[in-house]
Amino acid sequence: MKYGAILKACRTRSDLSQEELAHRLHINQSDVSKYENGTKEPTISLFQAWLNNTQAQEVMVAYLYGLDGIAIMQQLIESLPTISTLGSLLLRFM
Repeated sequence: MKYGAILKACRTRSDLSQEELAHRLHINQSDVSKYENGTKEPTISLFQAWLNNTQAQEVMVAYLYGLDGIAIMQQLIESLPTISTLGSLLLRFM
């Protein structure tokens, strides 16, 4: 699975810059870039913190539920910033 594209989509949907997210996660901006470009793989705890800080917890549940990266990306792109419930995400794939 390509984590970088999903992480970037979560960040941009939350209207955060790489610098803002790096500050929230207590990491360097260059690390945010590496995660988004796929040159560095996040730990599960960083992945979870990223999703919490971008208000995209449904992405973690969708991933654990077994949805593929493309389906998650399509949902992120199509969803409005106010739609963040797990139910609305999972119902679209059932």
